[in-house]
Amino acid sequence: MRREPTGVVVLTDRRVARGALVDVVAAAVGGGVRWVVLREKDLPRAERLALAADLRAVLAEAGGTLVVAGPDPLDGDAVHLSAAGPYPPPAVGLVGRSCHDTAELARLTTEHYVTLSPVYETRTKPGYGPALRAAGLAALVDASPVPVLALGGIETPDQVTACVEAGATGVAVLGAIMRAPDPTETATTLGRAFEEAATRVARTHPARSDEGPHEKGCGRP
Repeated sequence: MRREPTGVVVLTDRRVARGALVDVVAAAVGGGVRWVVLREKDLPRAERLALAADLRAVLAEAGGTLVVAGPDPLDGDAVHLSAAGPYPPPAVGLVGRSCHDTAELARLTTEHYVTLSPVYETRTKPGYGPALRAAGLAALVDASPVPVLALGGIETPDQVTACVEAGATGVAVLGAIMRAPDPTETATTLGRAFEEAATRVARTHPARSDEGPHEKGCGRP
């Protein structure tokens, strides 16, 4: 059965990572991360393929999954596409897409999940926005036909909580993990905030938990 990303999802950026990328990801996995999106799209394919293999090995030990940014799954079965394309998506096991507004959500076809961004101002893409904030995120979650990962400037437990309460099924983070002095500790802290918020939402809004974003996309190809 296919699973969509949930919890704390890490996006890679070797240029801001405090150590070797594989080591930083391994530390985050040690803190509970089970989903990683490999970016590094500027690398030659052979180097990126080798990096994907190394990251899959790290994730496999924990039962995690590597998603590759771009249409080339690099010998895997999961990709995350930009809002610009390609359309239709490649026929692989898991397809995500970056979205930012209702117009982009309306273009979805066979994607399994989306990221919505930027939720907060972000150091990775300064000036990219405007920031959705919790209210804007919630409105787009309601408009999305598939589960949503919140993305952009998410660095604190309070921000994670706000995203979950807005309906996100996960939070995608880059700088919070890549720049962290201790990626394991940061992943653990953010992951705990996610689990506590998700449990609280499921308890206080059972209809939303059963029929909301977690169930969106069921029955889609």
